[in-house]
Parts: sequence; structure tokens; C-alpha cells
Amino acid sequence: MTDQRIDGAATQLEGQSQNGAGRLTGDSKLQLDGRLNEVKGKALDAYGRVIDGLDGLVAKAPVEYQNKARQGLDFARRKPLLTTGIVAGLAVLLGSMGRRR
Repeated sequence: MTDQRIDGAATQLEGQSQNGAGRLTGDSKLQLDGRLNEVKGKALDAYGRVIDGLDGLVAKAPVEYQNKARQGLDFARRKPLLTTGIVAGLAVLLGSMGRRR
């Protein structure tokens, strides 16, 4: 289990408690903050699951590629937002290339 999954679960739990407290007190800002933290926690958990899955694939990769793949995963663990931005940019680029044909 990666740190992202643990942080995601903690953030999601924090958001749920904020949302509940906001509903009890009628504080709409606290409710909104709680919902945002819930979404952030779910996203971190999903990111952690992807990293865990990729970690299993690295072990199955040919030996000559495992070192580079581990370096890429370490980068993804250290910089999750940058990694997500890179992947999203590549998806947009590849999607637009497919539409031109």
C-alpha cells in the first residue's frame, strides 16, 4: 500500500467528518470543504491503486527495463500532480491526433 492510498483514506475520512459537522451546524462552507476533501481523498486513493498496479507490472517486465521503470515509478510517487498533468497532456495530444484522420 502506497503513501498516496493512506493519505487518500485519511483525507477522505477528514472530509466526511467535515461534511457531517457542516450539516449539523448548518455551515455550508464547512460542508463544501468536506466534500472537496472527500473528492481529493478518493483521487489520491485511486492514484495509489494505479501506482500499486504498475509496481506489479514492473516486476514482470524484462530485466533490462526494470531499472528505468522503477525510476519512473519513483518519480510518479514523488510528484503525483506533475505526473497526472503529463499523462493528461499526452492523452489530449493522442486524442487530437486520432481525430485528424
